[in-house]
Amino acid sequence: MSISMAISLLFSLLFLNISISSAASNPTYQSLLQCLSQSINPSQNVSTILFSNTNPSYASVLQAYIRNARFNTSSTPKPVIIITPLEESHVSAAVICSQKVGFQLKIRSGGHDYEGLSYVSDKPFFVLDMFNLRSISIDMTDESAWVETGATLGELYYNIWEKSNVHGFPAGLCPTVGVGGHLSGAGYGTLMRKYGLSSDYIVDSKIVNVDGKILDRKAMGEDLFWAIRGGGAASFGVVLAYKVKLVRVPETVTVFRLERLLADNATDIALKWQSIAPTTDENLFMRMLLQPVTRNRQRTMRVTVNGQYLGNADGVVALLSKDFPELGLKNENCTEMRWIDSVLWWANFDAGTPPTALLDRNVNDADFLKRKSDYVQTPISKNGLESLWQKMVELGNVGLACNAYGGRMDEIDDKETPFPHRKGNLYKIQYSVNWNEPGNETEMNRTSQAKALHEFMTQFVSKNPRRAYLNYRDIDIGVAENWSYEEGKVYGESYFAGNYERLVDVKTAVDPNNFFRNEQSIPPRTK
Repeated sequence: MSISMAISLLFSLLFLNISISSAASNPTYQSLLQCLSQSINPSQNVSTILFSNTNPSYASVLQAYIRNARFNTSSTPKPVIIITPLEESHVSAAVICSQKVGFQLKIRSGGHDYEGLSYVSDKPFFVLDMFNLRSISIDMTDESAWVETGATLGELYYNIWEKSNVHGFPAGLCPTVGVGGHLSGAGYGTLMRKYGLSSDYIVDSKIVNVDGKILDRKAMGEDLFWAIRGGGAASFGVVLAYKVKLVRVPETVTVFRLERLLADNATDIALKWQSIAPTTDENLFMRMLLQPVTRNRQRTMRVTVNGQYLGNADGVVALLSKDFPELGLKNENCTEMRWIDSVLWWANFDAGTPPTALLDRNVNDADFLKRKSDYVQTPISKNGLESLWQKMVELGNVGLACNAYGGRMDEIDDKETPFPHRKGNLYKIQYSVNWNEPGNETEMNRTSQAKALHEFMTQFVSKNPRRAYLNYRDIDIGVAENWSYEEGKVYGESYFAGNYERLVDVKTAVDPNNFFRNEQSIPPRTK
């Protein structure tokens, strides 16, 4: 061994010993370690799943699943300890022991919560990081899958594709999103108009309740099972896995992307899209993106329509030549592919990228970002759109993604699951602004722009309550400080409308002391 290697090894051992002794002198760490050791199989080394801030791996574990750089700064409040369970019993023990030690427990699946509520708090807290619990078991005999909540959507899609070219699942476009948060908050994607939401296909689940018990659908009862299919499961327990039904997809699907500027017929396309996209054939999903851009040194608006049709190019061209001739879709604008390749296309991978790319978790990959949401129930007029263009160009950085509803979404009752935004909603809007420069000045500018555009849109969107989508988390709507019923109602009715009351009833029954909580969780009535 060379002298340099020996010195390097000596420093590594010295740093490790310092880390171990620091953890040993941390009374919170010692209390948690002792409790977990009593609850978990004695043959297992519990310390391997615990990361205190003196552990050399603490920062990399914490940052791996931070998907919004706004919450990855030196001033961001950090967890006292990160718990990374390797099996279900570890989760049960973590729930029990966090209560005994007296710390709040935040639950992180994929880390895509836009406000960082799964890994940030202004009170001392632990993070229960589910990334190791990622197994996926596909059963083609009954066209179902058991998916652990630490798995990603990309991993789920890939595992389905390995078994079948004619099955899919109606979930999101970003492959690194965690299954746990996505499904518990409803979840949607390009199959929404054909099949509905991700949560509409949950047929069983396993959850750890406040007592540390592992319950399946039968054991938990239908009220709790209802709540964790769109109501935000982190208010009620720790979901370990969901059993979902797969859906059928054709061997060939067609995708297309068309862009227009205001100098072309962008306004006419945006106007017509509002009435056609939610009412056309349910096999067709169209997302409209509205973005201020610069062309020839002039600021203008770009309208982009991205579409997916469950069928061949001839079929969608014929359909839209009849329903939406203003779009001018032609065969040369279309690409036919397998459903799994359309997943890659929507995620902006290059053509020909193999499905194995969906297994890449892209850890430590995050922009600074802010998101908000709205629902449109009446088409915005041409004059309204023109005023919107003016406002968006004036603000400069905020884009809107409009996702068409209708089809199957109109057929499912708004009380079937906690997600209430069904019939009567033409499309959902996501407000989107990203930036790369750290610092408060840029953040204030960009978040203020998002708020200003949201305020401007008040005249065009749903009212009483003004609706929002839970998975587009937005703390501007309201936060809980004391977890009172009235505090929760502010954001609860935006996310869940009339279903807020039933969610409060479920919360009161299963977690009356409000152990499972975050800044926008469902409160129990007793508070």
